[in-house]
This record gives sequence, structure tokens and C-alpha cells, in this order.
Amino acid sequence: MTTLSELRTRLRQQLHDVTPLRWDDDSLDRHIAHAIEDVSQSMPRELGAALATTTGSREVSLATLGGLIDVERVEYPVRSYPPALIGFQRWGETLLLDAPVAPTGDEARISYTVHHTVDDESSTLTPFQEELVVLAASAFAVIELAAASIDTLTTGGPTVPSELRAWAQARQISFRQLLHQYGRRPAMRVRRVVA
Repeated sequence: MTTLSELRTRLRQQLHDVTPLRWDDDSLDRHIAHAIEDVSQSMPRELGAALATTTGSREVSLATLGGLIDVERVEYPVRSYPPALIGFQRWGETLLLDAPVAPTGDEARISYTVHHTVDDESSTLTPFQEELVVLAASAFAVIELAAASIDTLTTGGPTVPSELRAWAQARQISFRQLLHQYGRRPAMRVRRVVA
């Protein structure tokens, strides 16, 4: 399983960042975090949880679902076939079930999406998503470098900032195209619109 340190090393290789280092670890980690956020929006981690209902209330707390992006579907009551998918409304950390009868304290099955995480021990990204993160983070790092070099003397000549910007923009375009091509399509949701 890939760690943040390993992603940072791959990013340095993409950037040809060798001694002396042009980017410090904190800068690269910031660019990696930005890329993970972008990947999470198009290719979120899909999870499910059984959350307890409260007797007599149609409201279910989502507070225990860390990194929540969105609720995709709700099954209530659970363990029926076909699944008893019901409408719902989400407001912040509260889910309102559109159940014909108020729950009795049993569970509702929630399918939801969350942000990906990468730390010093693990990653929730797939190998393909890791490649996307490195691609995007390299673009973000080079854009930062291009902006910083605009008013500085460079040994490569006056075109260095624009060349860096063009290189970064090409990487960003590739990243966005891959996200669009492989990203998640909006799922059909069972929701009731409140008039």
C-alpha cells in the first residue's frame, strides 16, 4: 500500500527534483493534498454503513461518517429483497428518511462517498488514482514555480516562466481529461423533492 512518503518520492521523480531540492516536503504535501481533493470529487471512495435510527424519528445522524462527500442511497428497512430503497433528504450531518412509517430504532443502510486519504501508513487510492494524483500535484507544483520565477533572474532565459506555465497547463489538461473520462458518473438517486 502506497504511503504519503512514497507519493512524494514519485512526485519528485516526475518533477526531476534532485539535490539541491527545489520543493520542500511541506510544499509537495500541499500539492498532493490538493490533487487528492480533486480526485476525491470525481472518483470518491464508496462505502456503506448501517446507522441506527431513533424510535419515532425519521432523522438519522451522519456525524460518524468521516470525510463524507454525499449520501447515494438509503435502504430501509434493511435485509429485504429487492432492497427497500427510500427517498431521503440531507441537510448537513442529518438525514431525513422519507419512510411511510416512523422508524422503530432499527438500522438503515446508507451507501455514501467519502474523500480519499493518504498518510504515512496507508492510502485509499487505487494505483490509477495514485498516478492521477502525481500528475495533478506535479502540475500544481510547476504552476507555483512559474509564478515564483516571473520576477526573478533565471539562467534559462526570459521564456522560462512561460515554458513552465505551458508545461504545467498541459499536465493539468491531461489530468482533467482523465478525471472526466474515468471519473464517476452521477448515480441515479432516490430522493423526494420538497415543493
